[in-house]
Amino acid sequence: MTETPAAAVASCIFCAIAARQAEASVVYEDDTAVAFMDLNPVTPGHLLVVPRKHAVGLEDLDEATSAHVWSVGHQMARALRRSGLRCDGINVFLADGEVAFQEVFHFHLHVFPRYAGDGFSVDAEWKERDRALLDADAGAIRDAVPHTG
Repeated sequence: MTETPAAAVASCIFCAIAARQAEASVVYEDDTAVAFMDLNPVTPGHLLVVPRKHAVGLEDLDEATSAHVWSVGHQMARALRRSGLRCDGINVFLADGEVAFQEVFHFHLHVFPRYAGDGFSVDAEWKERDRALLDADAGAIRDAVPHTG
């Protein structure tokens, strides 16, 4: 992240929203995060939670800010359930990287209400994986976890 804050705001719509320099329907804000309505919602009530500080993805986000953004996402999910909007379930969705469907390259959580027939689906070929392959994958991930102490 080599951009200055002014350059980030100029080139990133979510930075501009967080700085109140672009229009948005804000639901929640504090010193670290802002939650606002998605302009192109999956369902009515679909909102985004973003850190105020520019971060492209998970690798660019410090743990404290990440934890706070997820906590705000949790609060927003609870609020959606209580809002009176149609909401039989909740999806919390993170797209981290272009191949994961990230379109705006400022870390953001999608939090949106779900109900039968809402038109949203996750379509994949879910296949059971052999235990030896799962164990090998687990080992590779375990080896990549930073160790402290």
